Amino acid sequence: MQQTEDKEQLLANYLDYLRVEKGLAENTVINYEYDLTDFLAYTEEQHKPLNKVDRDVIIAYLLHIQEGKQVSTVARKITAIKSFFRFLALEEILAQDVGQNLETPKLGKRYPHILTVEQMEKLLALPDSQTAIGSRDKAMFEVLYATGMRISEMLNLTLNDVNLEMHFIRCFGKGSKERIVPIGKYALDALSQYLNGARWELLSHKKSGSRTARDLGIVFVNAHGNPLSRQGFWKILKQYAASIGLEQDVTPHTFRHSVATHLLENGADLRVVQELLGHANIATTQLYTHLTQGRLRTVYEEAHPRAK
Repeated sequence: MQQTEDKEQLLANYLDYLRVEKGLAENTVINYEYDLTDFLAYTEEQHKPLNKVDRDVIIAYLLHIQEGKQVSTVARKITAIKSFFRFLALEEILAQDVGQNLETPKLGKRYPHILTVEQMEKLLALPDSQTAIGSRDKAMFEVLYATGMRISEMLNLTLNDVNLEMHFIRCFGKGSKERIVPIGKYALDALSQYLNGARWELLSHKKSGSRTARDLGIVFVNAHGNPLSRQGFWKILKQYAASIGLEQDVTPHTFRHSVATHLLENGADLRVVQELLGHANIATTQLYTHLTQGRLRTVYEEAHPRAK
């Protein structure tokens, strides 16, 4: 086990284990690969085969890389290393799990960034719905804010998932779990305008070749008539956000966070928000209640006879 290629093969086997046995998302697997490649390179520099790596070697590595790193980054690397050595022990490649007693640093609770209602209204008003691109962008923004769905869920929507007459959208969340999400008047009008005009105009720009968005029934397409990508949407969102001077790091998930918070601020039941967002665990939804505490204080002071 002293050769570099042996370590590379073990890493490859481990990554396959994460994909097949653990069912982890590809992005997660890529992060593990990045962290472990760096760690294994360090063991090579120290002339340490894996059967000679112990807790002290791992600690030395962590001390080596921690300068300038956020606590969350170090914690992620520790998680990757612990998981890798657990795998090696389970496969009986190593006699013992040397990472089992490593402690992961405690992370401060991170709360999601949201836009205020006023900021969201400014963002929603930006697209020029008189143009094909603007009509598409208006529909996307309104649908995201109306439903709180994940960006991947929205970009995977097909025409069969949209019911304008009944005012709902069907989407498939994590684990392909289906849920039905209602949409309000603003989203309904924007989506109807886009589907009845702008979408066909954008599809007409598609050159012959592979299966088209028209064939697949994809709702949201790019300027060339192809299915819009996550990166494409993010670029669009960044441009709009910058145009109104939003200094915060606005991401596609900002819509989802904002929807949850705005609903709770306006009295929505926690279970309803959980169902709308497709959270498997209500503890995930409860994270947003922290962001509504200011609103709770204001309502209390205005309503309670003994508050003042």
